Parts: sequence; C-alpha cells; structure tokens
Amino acid sequence: MTRPAGRRSVSARLPDFPWDRLSSARARAEQHPAGLVDLSMGTPVDPTPQVVRAALAAGADAPGYPQTVGTAELRQAVADWLRRRFEVALSPDGVLPSIGLKELVGSLAVHLGLGQGDVVVVPELAYPTYEVGARLAGCEVVAADSLTALGPRRPDLVWVNSPSNPTGRVLPAEHLAKTVAWSRERGALLVSDECYLELGWAESDADKPVSVLHPDVCGGTHNGVLALHSLSKRSSMAGYRVGFVAGDGSVVAELLAVRRNLGLMMPAPVQRAAVVALGDDEHVDGVRARYAGRRVVLWPALEAAGFRIDHSEAGLYLWATRGEPCADTVDWFAERGILVAPGDFYGPGGALHVRLALTATDERTAAAAARLPAP
Repeated sequence: MTRPAGRRSVSARLPDFPWDRLSSARARAEQHPAGLVDLSMGTPVDPTPQVVRAALAAGADAPGYPQTVGTAELRQAVADWLRRRFEVALSPDGVLPSIGLKELVGSLAVHLGLGQGDVVVVPELAYPTYEVGARLAGCEVVAADSLTALGPRRPDLVWVNSPSNPTGRVLPAEHLAKTVAWSRERGALLVSDECYLELGWAESDADKPVSVLHPDVCGGTHNGVLALHSLSKRSSMAGYRVGFVAGDGSVVAELLAVRRNLGLMMPAPVQRAAVVALGDDEHVDGVRARYAGRRVVLWPALEAAGFRIDHSEAGLYLWATRGEPCADTVDWFAERGILVAPGDFYGPGGALHVRLALTATDERTAAAAARLPAP
C-alpha cells in the first residue's frame, strides 16, 4: 500500500511484538532429544468441559445476528456469578460481553475516546496489551505502581491487574480501595483486569484475590470502576473467545454505543456456552485441581535447581529468578528443552526473572521438572 506523504504508520506507535524474540530459544529447545516442553505461554491445553461443549452444540442453529449487548441470559449469568463467587452485587445492565478479553483490553482506550494528550497508567510489570492499547489510541503511557509518584499529573485511565500476569501477585483489598479512591479524586477511570481471580492459591480467606467491584474495595458503588474477566483460563475456553466487562453502568453504556457501531458481537452459540460455564462451579474446581497439581510438581524442582520463586500466590505462572539477566536464564532452560518467557517482556523490572506457565499437560510439566538439576 502506498502511504500518503507525512502519514505515520500505526504500527510505529507500538512496541515490538515480544514473542518474536523467542524464536532462537525455541529452535534450541526443540533440539532436545525428548522434545520441547513449552512453558512460555499461558495457553490452556486441557479439554474444554463437556457441559460447555454440549451447550455450544445445542446453540449451533443460529441463523441471525446476535446483539452486541449480549443476551439477557448471559448478562444475568455474569451478574449471578459475580455475586456467588465474589460477593459483588451488580445489575445485568452493568455487563457487556467482548470477543475475548485481549480484544477489549487492546481497544478500550480507543473506544473510550482517549487519544493524544491523555495519560494511561499501567503497572510497572504488566501484560503488554495495556500499553499497546493506549499507544494505539495515541495516549501517553506511564508505568507506575505507586500512583503518588505521578505527582500533579492527572491520568485519564488507570490499569490494575490482580492477580498479576506475570508475577502472580495479589493486591490486598486495602490497597485496591486506596487506588479506587485516588483515581476517583482525580476523575480517572480505574480498570481492573481480573481474569485470574478464581485461581488464587492461598488457604486463608484474607489472602485470597478480591474483585475491585467488592463493596470493601469500591465502597458499595461502581462509579468510575470497571472489572474485566475471561473464561479462557478458568474454563479452558480460550478458543471460544469469551470476555466481558462489568461495573460502572454509564461507562458500559458508552462502550456499548461504540461497539454496536463497529458490529462487535459475541457469536450466539458461544453465548449459550458461556451461560452454562458461568453457572457451573464443578468444572472450575477440576481445572483448579489440575493447575494446583502442576504447581506442586514444578515449584520444588525449580527451588532445588537454585531458583527463588517470588509472589506467584495466584494465577497460572511461577515468577522465578536466580539473580541473572533473564536472557541467560531463558538460554539455560532452552538447553534443557524448556521454553520460558523472559521477565523483561513485561517491563524493565522483570529483567532478572522468567515466567513459567502451568498450562503444559501433566506429563510435560513432569518432564520439565525432571530435566532440572537437583543439588
């Protein structure tokens, strides 16, 4: 395509796609005699629950267009799930489905009308798409965990992520409440990515992940607050592309108005499957048990090999370090046929860490653990 003179490429606004950097490490790991163990990406490999597949098949006769707002049944299922699992009271009018969560994360700033001159705050260690979406909109991006470090600068959008990807860190309710209050005082929209909320590993209720929509966090009102969720991990439904936003009804209505004009619609059969997945806690318990089993295999093997595991109290990853540049650690694992994600994918603060996913099969997770040298 011939680009008009003076027009800047949209891709020039964006950081390099990080996963391209792993090609040489992947090639080296694939040379291992017993094959590659890929612990780099959080892609579910376990079967989608049968109850969900049956619901998808039952909804397969769908000749008409679905609505962007989603079915009343889906929005009610989300509201019921939030109440049952997280003690969040929310009207279905405060719910909007999306075609997977990454699509919503990446487009949120644009759909909210943010652009040049607006400021978006992201965590210092963060899922890269928060920054990508802000830069695509032309916003200024500031990476900061301490909002007081921003000084007089008034952000327009503040991202939080608890449980965190990549670190697995869980932010206490008190911290989240202070962040909500700080954002409201400055007129900023607070958006919390909570896609790992059902995958906390702490035994104590006090240490379990909490939604930003919980009354102890938001003070009983969802004004200026949104929570983002996904069924990809908790229901092994990444291929279905089911995400949704919940919270401030006025902001949800604004997003709906934009997304309707763009024709962004979750397929009707997928909505049927999502309703069933949200209403069935039994399969989630099974998913959790599988990930917990892999966690207890991999964690001690890493420690025996000289690694320290930081945070990792929730989510599907272990955040590991042995105090060396992450590129060296990636190469060390690749020599043993294991592919891991370098911590600096997620920000400079991850330069001495790597992220290992719990989403390989039981057999491949055990194979990875067996390849790590014991003392």
